[in-house]
Amino acid sequence: MPRVKVAKLDELAKNSMRQVTANGVEVLLVRTGGEVRALGAHCPHQEAPLADGLLAGGRVLCPWHQSVFEARSGELLEPPAMSCLPVYPVVVEHGEVLVDVPDEARGARSPEMVAPDADTDPRTFVILGGGGAGLAAAQELRRVGFAGRVVMVSADERPPYERTHCSKDYLAGNAPGEWLPLKPASFYEEAGVEWVHHRVDGVDLTTRRVGLPGGATVDADALLVATGGEPRRLEVPGADLEGVLTLRTWDDSDRIAAAADGAKRVVVIGASFIAMEVAASLKERGAASVTVVAPEAVPFKRVLGERVGGVLRALHSEQGVAFELGSPLARIQGSGRVEAVVTEDGRRVPADLVVVGIGVRPATGGLQGVRLEEDGSLRTDEHLRVTEGVWAAGDVATFPDWRSGEPIRIEHWRVALQQGMTAARNMAGGQEPFRKVPFFWTMHFGNPLAYLGHAVRWDEEVTHGSLEDRDFMVYYLGPERVLAAAAMGRDHQVSALHELMLAGREPSADEVREGEIDLVARLRG
Repeated sequence: MPRVKVAKLDELAKNSMRQVTANGVEVLLVRTGGEVRALGAHCPHQEAPLADGLLAGGRVLCPWHQSVFEARSGELLEPPAMSCLPVYPVVVEHGEVLVDVPDEARGARSPEMVAPDADTDPRTFVILGGGGAGLAAAQELRRVGFAGRVVMVSADERPPYERTHCSKDYLAGNAPGEWLPLKPASFYEEAGVEWVHHRVDGVDLTTRRVGLPGGATVDADALLVATGGEPRRLEVPGADLEGVLTLRTWDDSDRIAAAADGAKRVVVIGASFIAMEVAASLKERGAASVTVVAPEAVPFKRVLGERVGGVLRALHSEQGVAFELGSPLARIQGSGRVEAVVTEDGRRVPADLVVVGIGVRPATGGLQGVRLEEDGSLRTDEHLRVTEGVWAAGDVATFPDWRSGEPIRIEHWRVALQQGMTAARNMAGGQEPFRKVPFFWTMHFGNPLAYLGHAVRWDEEVTHGSLEDRDFMVYYLGPERVLAAAAMGRDHQVSALHELMLAGREPSADEVREGEIDLVARLRG
């Protein structure tokens, strides 16, 4: 295929990106300094247009979920994407930018990985858990050159998939099941990763011996615990009635969707992110009546504060979601099958289907040999190491926050993937501290909200923009600095703040109080 002229060089500002089309393929032109590169135009995670993202410091940041790619090579630097960008030959001739895209353009590509070779490396690394953290670790082990045996043991019947879809677009009926797997089935054979469906129990972390199906065992030279979380169960009368469901897995999502399609009155117990996403998804799916029942006076108040929580509640109310807040659940009524829920202050809400979303706890019940934290998690050092030869990542890990020094545990999808990658590099011999800025996103009726940083408590909230117009950045301030921020409609500002926080250059509390800040200009300055 001949090279295709796609732009004039003088049309491309330095340190800028533009989406063009070459041979029917959408391409991202990236100009950094005197160079022009041609990469895949869409993030491999959920196809976000990268031209709408941010280019800073030779890094391309996805505008939706903060995947990061190296601007020259397209290499993946940060998840939630799990693949690299395709790279196309590009030349500049007589002031014209020409790109060579083959007739069958390459799609997203896996990072370069070594092939397993027991003769070169006889070690065995075991990953407990088949979620995002486990898969990120397995891929990263091969990427950094580990050629030994990799065994991933998962209690889930399905190979790793993206759980975030299960409460959002997949449950709403807006995404096919093909979107969920994190990697095609061929990946595991190509990467030499042994994926084993088995619910392990009684693993002694001091010996690192892991049971496999049929009574076999494997002794791990290094072990990663990435077993994720398990839903908290209701402890009220009637919690075991037919029609009371929880959401954690792909199969759970299918069961809830099937039940919702035949239910007239749906009640969601809890005002967690999962619960509220379920409420939005089932309403989008066509449920006639959806009611949220929770003890909180305002959804999300503990994490986002009353004002941002109020914005999300208003979004739901506008779409017909009802709320019964301010009182804990007392019991669930029904004769064999759920008929209603009753709060402690006596309110009765009829229900044909109840979905429980009251949080998760670390899935560490089958572990022995180390002391668990009060919440059931594993305490790690800054390298995510639990004890000799054992690391932890994702929902199960309590780790030191590099910004505050406090031990924290975070249940975010992106953090789990990042920790899986960091743990893998350290299992392979590295000494890399986990120094990332937590980020998560939540979606409600087509309105995404981004949250950056971590704040268990804060001194003050400062809003830039308009909560009413859903175009805002709310800063959660400590005595001197920004601890976290929540935003709608400000993708570039979120990306810039991410990079600033990562570099320790975020605005001071006083600067935020003074008024709007152009974070992109600050980053580039």
